[in-house]
Amino acid sequence: MKSSKNQPSMINLKLMVLSFFFLLVLYVILRSNYSSFQPISRSSYPSFLSICNKIPPSLATSLVHYATSNVTPQQDLYEVSKTLRVLEKKSPCNFLVLGLGFDSLLWASLNHGGRTVFLEDNEKWMTKVKKEMPSLEMYLVTYNSKISQADELLNVGKTEECKVVVDPRLSKCPLAIKNLPRLVYETEWDVIMVDAPVGSYNRGPGRMNAIYTAGLLAKNREDGDTDVFVHDIERKVEDTFSRAFLCDAYIIEQVGRLRHFSIPSHRTITTSRTPFCP
Repeated sequence: MKSSKNQPSMINLKLMVLSFFFLLVLYVILRSNYSSFQPISRSSYPSFLSICNKIPPSLATSLVHYATSNVTPQQDLYEVSKTLRVLEKKSPCNFLVLGLGFDSLLWASLNHGGRTVFLEDNEKWMTKVKKEMPSLEMYLVTYNSKISQADELLNVGKTEECKVVVDPRLSKCPLAIKNLPRLVYETEWDVIMVDAPVGSYNRGPGRMNAIYTAGLLAKNREDGDTDVFVHDIERKVEDTFSRAFLCDAYIIEQVGRLRHFSIPSHRTITTSRTPFCP
């Protein structure tokens, strides 16, 4: 009896999420078409209409996936909306996502025309997602940390060697991840989403090193700023490490369980008096 009472609410939730996603996709398509609109002659009408009416393959795949799936993205409406507003300004751009999830197709679609890269440490899960979503660019990675080391690593992060802004591969800080694919270090990322690895139980890797490395990638870029999002901010590690290494001063806002940072390049603002966190 209890499950039957909950069923309508679950259906309504799914319909709300699907409706929201359809509106996002429609907005992206219309925005793209209108931004590139040029006056045309009557003789050009047929070809123009065929272009306007054709949905890009990545968006079409996303629509089909979410319309036929029984799962919904991990982030709620308000959290997704925040990232959408940033992608509206920056896409097509370079978008690095730590973690593969039910929202992966959504992120790739909202960054239509850009490069969206996913890093995942669970090989079985990655194989499953790759089979269902072959269009996504994903790489298997390994995290050597343990969430039980969080307090120790937080203290390590206060040392001078962890306050030096360099390519993570050259860093002497134990928090820096050095075994990621080369493209991660050699790409100027416009947006980074930290939603992995697992950090909800004591045996998981935790996101200590992932958060620190995301901040290092942002600060070490050639110029400009990087929008960094950290999900599950209600948890101790995500909260304390993001404040410590992405810096309180760079917080833009927090929506639900998502915290948004805008981190400038330290190469363009670095002076002898510029601290790791202002």
